[in-house]
Amino acid sequence: MNTPARHLLKLLDSNPEVVLLFTDVVMPGGMGGKELADQALERRPDLRVLFTSGYTENSIVHHGRLDPGVMLLSKPYRKADLARAIRDALGTTGDNND
Repeated sequence: MNTPARHLLKLLDSNPEVVLLFTDVVMPGGMGGKELADQALERRPDLRVLFTSGYTENSIVHHGRLDPGVMLLSKPYRKADLARAIRDALGTTGDNND
């Protein structure tokens, strides 16, 4: 099955300069964001992962708590929130020029 997630994994394999995976927890095509991230991290353990979701309970949030090491940007969010989450995920700082 050639899903968007499988296509992304192929892109990840051929593009070592990619350092961040930003994915929704719920995705079309059968593979969820958590499974995508797990497979991506098997290929690239140094990859940073940032999830987004509009759901309060899903595969990475359990009883209101995130799984250890998981970064989640809840929907809806603003540009400034996304920029901050990306900087946090990459471990960088910068001015917020939104």
